[in-house]
Amino acid sequence: MTRHGEEAIGTALTPKRLSQQMRSVLGSPNADAVVAAALQVLEARAHYGSALTSPQAVRDYLRLRLSGLEHEVFVCVWLNVQHRVLEFQEVFRGTINQTSVYPREIVKAALKSNAAAVIFAHNHPSGVAEPSQADELLTRNLKAALAMVDVKVLDHFIVAGSAALSFAERGLL
Repeated sequence: MTRHGEEAIGTALTPKRLSQQMRSVLGSPNADAVVAAALQVLEARAHYGSALTSPQAVRDYLRLRLSGLEHEVFVCVWLNVQHRVLEFQEVFRGTINQTSVYPREIVKAALKSNAAAVIFAHNHPSGVAEPSQADELLTRNLKAALAMVDVKVLDHFIVAGSAALSFAERGLL
């Protein structure tokens, strides 16, 4: 993950787009309905309940949203003061092996969402869920930038296929 290159985009992953990517995995013409239903359940729980209160719940949600993508994306799960989801936002999109992330744009997005906290995530299409030194440095820089506007970084996940690594669980936050 680098800090130079692609422009920020504000599009979220949609059930339709995700189901197109998951169709080959599920091998069924009902893939659209299955993925859409799963996303609706998870998002309803995230907004109205306590679905994202554990690293495992977040891991499951992010695997559903990010696995199977053929390019890297950097997303923010913006949270309110009760840590309920305000928005799932794909902030940056890159190539097959990197994406550029600009701290200024992350801070702007946090303020626009009126977030109190955030969970970062990005995917590794290579299938290896290990953080690079650049991933660790970026996370520290984003944490410092967001601290200036009182937004707490709760975690940063790397999703690679069916694996998802938590920076918090690894002691990297």
